[in-house]
Amino acid sequence: MIELFSANTPNGKKISIMLEEIGYKFTVIKVDLDKGDQFKPEFKKISPLSKIPVIIDHNSDKTVFESGAILIYLAEKSGKFYDKENRLEINQWLMAQMGYIGPMLGQHHQFHHYNPGKSKFGEERYFKISERIYKELDERLSKSKFLSGDSYTIADIGTFPWIARHEWHDIGLKRFKNLTRWYVEISKRDAVKKGFSFMNKDEYPPSP
Repeated sequence: MIELFSANTPNGKKISIMLEEIGYKFTVIKVDLDKGDQFKPEFKKISPLSKIPVIIDHNSDKTVFESGAILIYLAEKSGKFYDKENRLEINQWLMAQMGYIGPMLGQHHQFHHYNPGKSKFGEERYFKISERIYKELDERLSKSKFLSGDSYTIADIGTFPWIARHEWHDIGLKRFKNLTRWYVEISKRDAVKKGFSFMNKDEYPPSP
C-alpha cells in the first residue's frame, strides 16, 4: 500500500495519475496548503522542504518527496513508462517540466490567475514565457507523438497536469494543433481521468 500526501494541484495530480496508470493501490492524505499543513512538524519529517506531493511506500518502507523523483521511483518500481533504452530523452523532458515548464506556468498562475492587477511586469513577463512554452511544446510535438518519442512516458505524465490548467493561462490551447492533439489523446486515458479527479470526483481535464 502507498500513502500519497498531496493537494489538488498539478504536482499532486502527476502522482495520482501515475499511480492509476501503474495500477497500484493507494490512499490519499490531504495536505491543506491554505491552512499551512505543509509546515507542520509531522509533515516536515517526510518532506523537508514542506512541499507536496510525498509518498510512503509501505511495501518497501521508503518515503519519497519531490514529484519528479516520485515519478522515477514508481516507474522503476513498476517497470512502466520509463523505457531503459530511452531514459536519456525521457529524463531531459521530465527535467524540463520540473525546472522550467512547471515553475514558469506556476508563476503565471500567481500573477495572472490569483493576483491580477497587482504587478503589470509580473503578468506580462510570465504570460510571454508561458506562451513561449506552448510554442516550444507544440514544435516538439510536431516531430514526436509524445514528448520523449513515440511512447507515452513519465515525461508526459509530469507535464500534462500543467497544460490541463490552460483555462487559467488565457493563451488559447487550440491555437497549437500539435499540443492540442497530445493533450486530447492523454485526456482520454482512463487512468488519467481517475487520477485527475483524485480529490474531486466531478473534476475532469477541461476541453481545449
